[in-house]
Amino acid sequence: MTSIKRFIALTPFLVLLLCLGSTAFAKDAAIESLRKSGEAFRSVAKEVSPAVVFIQVEKEVASSSASPFGNHTFGDEFFRRFFGQPPQDDQKQAPKRRASGQGSGFIISADGYIMTNDHVVGDADKVTVQLLDGREYEAQIIGTDPPTDVALIKIDAEGDLPFLPLGDSDRLEVGDWVLALGNPFGLSHTLTAGIVSAKGRSGIGINDYENFIQTDAAINPGNSGGPLVNLDGEVVGMNTAIFSRSGGYMGIGFAIPVNMAKSIRDQLVLDGTVTRGRLGVYIQDLTPELAESFDIDLRKGILVSQVVEDSPAETAGLEQGDIILKLNGEDVEKVAEFRNQIALTRPGTEVELQIQRDGKKETIKVTVGSRDDEGESGATSGKLPELGMTLQKLTPELAEQFGYEDTEGVLVTAVESDSRAERAGIEAGALIVEVNRKEVSDPAEVKAMIAETKKKTVLLLVRQGDASRYLALRLDK
Repeated sequence: MTSIKRFIALTPFLVLLLCLGSTAFAKDAAIESLRKSGEAFRSVAKEVSPAVVFIQVEKEVASSSASPFGNHTFGDEFFRRFFGQPPQDDQKQAPKRRASGQGSGFIISADGYIMTNDHVVGDADKVTVQLLDGREYEAQIIGTDPPTDVALIKIDAEGDLPFLPLGDSDRLEVGDWVLALGNPFGLSHTLTAGIVSAKGRSGIGINDYENFIQTDAAINPGNSGGPLVNLDGEVVGMNTAIFSRSGGYMGIGFAIPVNMAKSIRDQLVLDGTVTRGRLGVYIQDLTPELAESFDIDLRKGILVSQVVEDSPAETAGLEQGDIILKLNGEDVEKVAEFRNQIALTRPGTEVELQIQRDGKKETIKVTVGSRDDEGESGATSGKLPELGMTLQKLTPELAEQFGYEDTEGVLVTAVESDSRAERAGIEAGALIVEVNRKEVSDPAEVKAMIAETKKKTVLLLVRQGDASRYLALRLDK
């Protein structure tokens, strides 16, 4: 009996000891888990870093040029590319100047092929590549693809070079760990860690073809063109842009999926250029109202708003008002996704479309043609060479970025130096609200209205921030 009493008396102390032991055990387990994560990151860094390169570019340009690489602008205010530094003038008074920039890249083959961004190398006169071990080479530009912002360069080095395996970006899931490597602010071979925040980001207004991986891994100016890798050390993306109001990291970065980059790489290696597929249709996403009108599940399908005459789509029998439900057996949900898939399909390839017409489903086979200047989404080129500016449809993301949520219009994404647009005071980030007193919401509408203008000037209502003003720009007529 005495033993039982003693045990009962000691019970609270035993419970306390057990709790303390449990807490200590949990703490040790948590520390060990963190230690293992650190070991995983360290292992990937050692494996990947030798194949990540520091890229420096130079180009001789006219002193009056606003951008040393044509349409590749350094330091865009609305979407910061990670180029590292703005162009530097060697001789400010000379008719020519030397512009320089920097970025990142990664070796993808033992014989020296390197992937990077088009906006890093552009049409540079000289591209210099530096490896982790200090070796430096002058690189040859094999080919570039501005619509996807992918470029391929090559160095000639003795012996086999370290290179990175290309993974499968389609297998990525939101929440997966990813690591970004590059040269932010010229700080060679910097590693940052984060997760996949989102997939399939499009309509951002950065590239013509968008299907971005969004990540919170810290990336900054100079990371552009560097690899985004998984914990197996495989490249799953190419770091391309950041969403920022300050010009620096704000928790949102975008990477080109490696599966898209692979397709571009293959064509650049073979031909030095990219040929895109085309169906010849104008398509649009289904709104709730349109889905109800066409008696279709809102979660699936895109609407054919127009079929181009004498196009592969017309030859195959596609009609205005058709709902495209599947492409080669896979559900179609967004215009951007469908457009990318068709564009990356080689001309001459037969694809199978499941459509809904008048409430009935049927299958149509279409032989993909070669893409011309018309977009699969109905948006033609946004360039206005006669005025010297480039336009982009105002997406919800861009409207939020620039504070244009309360209005509609067409966003100005670039303005050429010494152009009529620049002389009129139009800047990148401005919104064209009206053309000749008529509201506009698409670059194609702006171009059409300018083409139809019978006067020698075109009247634009332009909004910059909170201020709006009318501008009359002269046309060559």
